[in-house]
Amino acid sequence: MALSNNDIFKKLRVAHKLRDDDIIEIFKLVDFKVSKSELGAIFRKEGHPKYQECGDQFLRNFLNALIIHLRGPMPKKKNK
Repeated sequence: MALSNNDIFKKLRVAHKLRDDDIIEIFKLVDFKVSKSELGAIFRKEGHPKYQECGDQFLRNFLNALIIHLRGPMPKKKNK
């Protein structure tokens, strides 16, 4: 059984002990706007009427922002 994007996002949220406000701030690191209601819809159970599937772009932006949050921005390369 494969994990869905929603499952991966939920597991990352729990593993890093993130609240909705934390996730919104992390998304801001990559200029991706998300609301609390969108997050609530993604974290709902699959059968719920307001459930929303977490798309690839949404998860990709979160992962990129999480890297910046945990490691900091990439250092600028020097021209030779």
